[in-house]
Amino acid sequence: MINQVAIAGNLTRDAQLKRTASGMPIVSFTVAVNERRKNNQTGEWDNYANYIDVTWFGNYAEKVSGSLEKGTLVFVGGKLRYTQWEREGQKRSKVEVIAENVVTPPKPQGQFTPPQTSQEPELYADELPF
Repeated sequence: MINQVAIAGNLTRDAQLKRTASGMPIVSFTVAVNERRKNNQTGEWDNYANYIDVTWFGNYAEKVSGSLEKGTLVFVGGKLRYTQWEREGQKRSKVEVIAENVVTPPKPQGQFTPPQTSQEPELYADELPF
């Protein structure tokens, strides 16, 4: 059986770093993933957000957790995990992504502008090699 998922979206909040009792780093965050659906009343295509909880384990997750800020675009690859628990007599459950890879695209460094000179070089016809 195959359990693989890939999502791309923006973080809805800064990533949170916690540790297990044994000290293993756990980074958690939520990714907003848009889905396009046609509105039957207007005929227009609308975006609907799905909010996906992501959990990422390990030292590398800890290293990059500081750069996972609200609004950051991320690409997440991993597997789905379904968990159930009971709180105050209420049964609860959720599906989350257990991340194996998280990639953020490089931030734009600005537009390249070639260096400007104050004067353009002057060419004289007698200096041309042809």
